[in-house]
Amino acid sequence: MTSITTRDGVQLFYKDWGPKSAQPIVFHHGWPLSADDWDNQMLFFLSKGFRVIAHDRRGHGRSTQVSDGHDMNHYAADVAALVEKLDLRDAIHIGHSTGGGEATRYVARHGNGRVAKLVLISAVPPLMLKTSSNPGGLPIEALDALRKEFAANRSQFSTDFAAGPFFGYNRPNAKPSQAVIWNWWRQSMMGSAKAQYEGIKAFSETDFTDDLKTITVPTLVLHGDDDQIVPIGASALLSATLLRRGKLKVYEKLPHGICTTHADIVNADILAFITA
Repeated sequence: MTSITTRDGVQLFYKDWGPKSAQPIVFHHGWPLSADDWDNQMLFFLSKGFRVIAHDRRGHGRSTQVSDGHDMNHYAADVAALVEKLDLRDAIHIGHSTGGGEATRYVARHGNGRVAKLVLISAVPPLMLKTSSNPGGLPIEALDALRKEFAANRSQFSTDFAAGPFFGYNRPNAKPSQAVIWNWWRQSMMGSAKAQYEGIKAFSETDFTDDLKTITVPTLVLHGDDDQIVPIGASALLSATLLRRGKLKVYEKLPHGICTTHADIVNADILAFITA
């Protein structure tokens, strides 16, 4: 198994495909999944001549099911350790959902001199939680309900979440893919319940406002306007205004899991952005 060990002893599994001399793309997966969620994108960009890298976040997938460090600062530091180990430069970072938060914090705090561009897809920044200064966010009661449902029966939760709002399969005329649902469930069940439970706080209560303001590299923000997991009004629309060099593209009626349901569209838009 290909892995690195962080300073606090966590083994991080990662995939690293393609020529070491090619421009690297680093993929950051969403909650509660793994690097496997990027298989489509990794194969696509590999075929375009890029070096593609994706890791399993601590406590997720094949990485150590460690008890501690399930917060954005540790997530970003773990990515920095991987980037330094592989000595990645001129890298493009692409994050989906929670991975968008991780990528944002990494680029803002650790990416100086190593990052060329950033892509945020259905991403959680700037802040998911509803507060007095963020009235469009999700109320804490909704997040507490998510935690309760997850803790009561993680397997059933993972089935229902994938079969419903994540991919928009609960919408009229939707055509659910049982294979996609099973793959989501498989990835979810590979990870640590504790890491995933605590990850809810990490993705929903972390404020990325200052991170977004700090980032100077060109950044593409992609989001579906029918995202039922990370509502666009409190995420992409705000992030695009905070970024110094942000470019926003909104997909009409598309769901949260667009990297799977509409991979051809997303891949083409990312390719156009990173090769421009």
